[in-house]
Amino acid sequence: MKLISRIQLWGDKNHPIWLDLFRIALGIVLIWKGVSFALNLHAFTALMAQSRFPTALSLSIIAHAIIMLHVIGGFFIAIGSHTRMFCLLNLPILIVAVLFVNLSQHIFRPYAEFWLSCAVLAGLACFLIEGNGKLSVENIKNNDTQAIS
Repeated sequence: MKLISRIQLWGDKNHPIWLDLFRIALGIVLIWKGVSFALNLHAFTALMAQSRFPTALSLSIIAHAIIMLHVIGGFFIAIGSHTRMFCLLNLPILIVAVLFVNLSQHIFRPYAEFWLSCAVLAGLACFLIEGNGKLSVENIKNNDTQAIS
């Protein structure tokens, strides 16, 4: 536990502004992928039918959880609120996307999703350590609280 708090403290002190812009872009990409996933649910259903996943109810719960975590998590990552928590919640989805979904397809074809998934996975891992940064709702809230006291 002491190691985690030291990593968080280091991430809070060493945070350049370009990293905040990258965090905002990462949040927007997650929102975009969540909406895209919702619009293309038939592709997810076909993929899960090939894997012989047990029931339609399980598929529906998984699909809706992915959509909600991407959209809500992307929003909170973009505004800089609870960034570490939403990065941690989105990590398993991206790990499965990289290892099982995108590797089974042709990764060297033009416009392959594999590289975008790898970049988002790396961004989530980065912000799990780095945290919010200066351009965030939590930083503004903390500065206002300190100014009042």
